[in-house]
Amino acid sequence: MLWTRWLVLLLCWGATAGEQQADEREGFRAEIRADSRRQRSPPPVEPLDFGFVPSAVYDTHAYYEPGAVGILFHMVHAFLYVVQPNPFPKDLIVRVIQQNMGGIKIEEWRKPENVVLLLQWIHYEAGFLVCGTVGVVFVILVPIIGILFCVCRCCENCGGEMHQRQRKNADCQRGFYTASLVATTIFIILGVLISYAANHNISAQIKSTRRFINTNMRDLKTFANNTPAQIDYLTAQYTTAKNKVLSDLDNIGPLLGGRIHSQLEKEVVPSLDTALRMAGAMRETKEALENVSSSLEVLQEGTGKLQTSLSVERASLSNTLSDPACTNGAVSHTCNTIRSTLSQLGINADFSRLPDVSHSLGNVDTILKTDLSNIVQKGYSSFNDTPRLVKDQTKNIVSALPRVKGMLDKIGAEITGFSKMFPVEASLANFTIFLTEGQKNIESFYPQIDQMDFYRWIGCVAALCMIVLILAFNILGLLCGSCGYDKQATPTTRGCLSNTGGNLLMAGVGFTFIFVWLLMAIVTALFVVGGNVEKMMCEPLANRQLFKIIDTPYLVHPAKKNFLPGMLFQNPNIDLTLGSMYRECYENNGLYHALQLETMFNINSFLNRTVYNKDLAKVFESVQVDLQDITLLEQAGRDNLINFANSGIGQIDYAAFLAEVNKGVTLVDLLSFSTDLEAQADQLPRGALENALKGHASSIRQIHRDQVVPMEQAMSTLSQSIKQLQRTSSDLPVKVTNILSAIDAAEYLITHNASHVVKQETKNYVQSLVGYFKQYTAWVKNSLTAEVAQCKPISNIVDSMEIVACSFIVDSVNTFWFGLGGCCVLLIPSIIFSTKLAKYYRRMDTEDVFEDSPYSDTLTRFPRASAPPSYSDW
Repeated sequence: MLWTRWLVLLLCWGATAGEQQADEREGFRAEIRADSRRQRSPPPVEPLDFGFVPSAVYDTHAYYEPGAVGILFHMVHAFLYVVQPNPFPKDLIVRVIQQNMGGIKIEEWRKPENVVLLLQWIHYEAGFLVCGTVGVVFVILVPIIGILFCVCRCCENCGGEMHQRQRKNADCQRGFYTASLVATTIFIILGVLISYAANHNISAQIKSTRRFINTNMRDLKTFANNTPAQIDYLTAQYTTAKNKVLSDLDNIGPLLGGRIHSQLEKEVVPSLDTALRMAGAMRETKEALENVSSSLEVLQEGTGKLQTSLSVERASLSNTLSDPACTNGAVSHTCNTIRSTLSQLGINADFSRLPDVSHSLGNVDTILKTDLSNIVQKGYSSFNDTPRLVKDQTKNIVSALPRVKGMLDKIGAEITGFSKMFPVEASLANFTIFLTEGQKNIESFYPQIDQMDFYRWIGCVAALCMIVLILAFNILGLLCGSCGYDKQATPTTRGCLSNTGGNLLMAGVGFTFIFVWLLMAIVTALFVVGGNVEKMMCEPLANRQLFKIIDTPYLVHPAKKNFLPGMLFQNPNIDLTLGSMYRECYENNGLYHALQLETMFNINSFLNRTVYNKDLAKVFESVQVDLQDITLLEQAGRDNLINFANSGIGQIDYAAFLAEVNKGVTLVDLLSFSTDLEAQADQLPRGALENALKGHASSIRQIHRDQVVPMEQAMSTLSQSIKQLQRTSSDLPVKVTNILSAIDAAEYLITHNASHVVKQETKNYVQSLVGYFKQYTAWVKNSLTAEVAQCKPISNIVDSMEIVACSFIVDSVNTFWFGLGGCCVLLIPSIIFSTKLAKYYRRMDTEDVFEDSPYSDTLTRFPRASAPPSYSDW
């Protein structure tokens, strides 16, 4: 058992990974609760890829499908259920074991508790006791009955008298006995075939047992050979976590600086974004003011020209309407109508009264000489330079990398050294040698097993041959009797073939009395043993009730709780049971998890000295980051924003501008006026007046095209620019004040509160480094649980033993006695039918004859005994 102890010690080195992980998880949760108000987001930990533990492939498939013979097994199981329908008496067995562990004397059976147990056991075994009693009675009575039967027949009773009385239903009776004997013989043949199949199945499956032995031995060797490589792989993967830690330390500037940057940018970047948007608003304000200035100049100049053009056109049209032709009665109405609309040819909007914006434009031009966008970009650059600042200020960490690497290498060496403390490879090598020698020893018994199985096979076949001999007499007797039977022949004149058939049937009866009691003795013994083994061992093992008995607390000793850990580790208080171990191994989990080794070995102190090293933590305590050099907005940028707020765009009379641009350029739409004028001219008689009016309409259209349209375009530009300026100037001082306040708050955060952020993110950064080791320990725990030293061979051994003992042997033995017992039972009616039927086939010494009565005139026949006639050629 030395090798098992070394193996257990080796596998448990990772036990504290789970315990340490649990302790750290609780501590980590406490830290999260304490820092929930400060920590904005959990520190991201990059998942590490430790690869796959080299897995073992096991060859044993502990599964058995009996095939066609399985139908016979189910029949036997059903019969045993009828005999013994009671559930498995787990509590009864436990009480029996607990009360009788120290042995029980005969006089102690009289104790009430033992009497109760005995009665409960008798109640459970009632079916077997009844059937066993029937078998014993059968064994005792059959020889006695056989002797009495022989004596009775010698006294010419019990069918021994060689005289057969003639009856009217003799043919019917003979047919009934023949059919019954044939049916009984067929069923006996089926019983013989069932028993022979079971007998052959035992021999065939015993040869298959060698395959189970070989595969299980091979799996145990694979388990022993693979486990050291798996443990070496676990220890080697510490390098993955170590290299990741060293890589993160080497890139502490980008990583830690990036963490600090990501925390501060939530306050800093929005304030700079608003300042950058205000710089864009400045440029848009300048463009809007320039558009207002140019549009206003165009409108003021165009207004004068348009006023002059409209005055000239109005005077000319008035002169045209003063033509004598307009005095004509038919034309005067049209002329008067046109004359009444002349006042509409005038200017509507007056842009000369609008204020000049050149002063505000000049102020904005002066403000834009300072490039606020460039200043804000400098603020972005200064803030985005945080990783570089962190890198420059953490050079002591980078310079300490060789020392940190030495610490981590020492940790790896301690882990590797710990795994090498136990002579695992030597122990497993010895275990492999032990398996090889054990397999050789087992194989050396193969010839003896084969020889014993041959003798067993011969014995079973000999028992079946007894039945076959009886069947041979029955079948030959039926054939000879049926073929030689002559309905015309009298009982005393039956033929030789028929007589031989009857004699053969009686010979079968005789051999039945000779052999059947011996066969029933064999059946009874096998039934009692095999049936109880099936109900008390195989069925509980199949449904794992047997494990519950073994795992019952304090079963072996009142002071020892559990049997298995007491045997393996001399610590019966460990909550380890055979059933739980079997389940874990059946699921192909690791032996570490199956044996619950974490409850035995606590090496937290070892991991605290190694993976969670205090010297390593001191390296990170020296991290100091100062962000005082970060400037988000220079003074020139602040002055620029203030000057823009005081640039005067807020004092512009936007209402006056909007009131004028919302008016039309002229009092009337000149295009509509010219169209109406042409329509009225068309109503006049053709002549000079009509042509003159149409010429005026054309002139008005020309004025609209050359003067009004450009002014309308300038008014549209002016309207858009004024509205934009109005939006920009709305609460402009408040907006600037808010921008400066936000920037001041961000700079205050960087200047005064950055130490807290730096400390928090440094802590998160260290936690991410420690998280790599947590991942390693968690991976080790999971690997030990499910991948390292997978104990499937252990459950395979249990399952293989169950298959060999129960499916191969017990089921076959039970099927053998089931078939043989059926034959023995059916031989009883076979005796009766053979005896009755032989009377119809054998040649009798006397027979019934019929004579005429001398005392009556009528012919009356009555039988009398008569010897057979004598023939010269008989």
